[in-house]
Amino acid sequence: MTHADASRDDGAVAVAGARAGADAVRALYGQRLTRVDKGAGDFATAADLDAEERILGVLRAARPHDAVLGEEGGQRGAADAVRQWLVDPLCGTLNYAVGTMLVAVNVAPRDGAAAVADPFTGEIFFTDGERAWLRQDDETDSLLTPTPATRLVDVNLDPPFPGAPDFRAVDLLAHPDFAARFRPRVVSTTLALAWVAAGKRAAYVTDGVNLSSSVHFAAGIALCQAAGCVVTDLTGAPLSESAHGLIAAADTGTHTSLMSMVREAPGGASQGNTG
Repeated sequence: MTHADASRDDGAVAVAGARAGADAVRALYGQRLTRVDKGAGDFATAADLDAEERILGVLRAARPHDAVLGEEGGQRGAADAVRQWLVDPLCGTLNYAVGTMLVAVNVAPRDGAAAVADPFTGEIFFTDGERAWLRQDDETDSLLTPTPATRLVDVNLDPPFPGAPDFRAVDLLAHPDFAARFRPRVVSTTLALAWVAAGKRAAYVTDGVNLSSSVHFAAGIALCQAAGCVVTDLTGAPLSESAHGLIAAADTGTHTSLMSMVREAPGGASQGNTG
């Protein structure tokens, strides 16, 4: 099997896993679910746990020798496994718990393929590491095409705020150039990253550290990169294990504009103190 064939196969596995998780999330929606406290105001529900177990079932069947890092179950599988899958079974738990249908199911190996499912539209955004597609409920696929046309920029305002005081997203929103060029949105789920790849958002901005290896962000970042978005950290550097924050933009012009505003924020992201 060539590397390209393996990547396509990984994409199919990621799609199957994301779909299984989305089915679980949708099935439990609207029910009164017990919250499992995770500290610092974070929690999981039965939907998070059930979705992760269903995703694990898919991955175990298709990739029995791979390891899995799950948002709820942590590290599973052999420590010396050649590959590891990153799983966020329900990104947007607070949205879900209060009846807001803005959530994502994220499944991705550390490199290459990825899938992000929207449980309530039936859409699955996926990539084989080279190109990215949207799969509809009727199983038709179309290439993801980023565009800045909406001028909508999603900004992560959820705590914790590791970049403060050097970078605070609220300062970006208060920048006069932001109001002149863009309109802010706060979806509070990494579904917004998939929307950048699909042209539903012009950009997504967040702080944080090593996001490309995060169960929350890895799948959405892979989608944006495969779709041809401009993806960097808050200093404009390529993403790496030491990268601070994330700007994923539909095009170079949008990215350049946002980078300028970030650099003018108190402390300035260019100083590298954003994580």
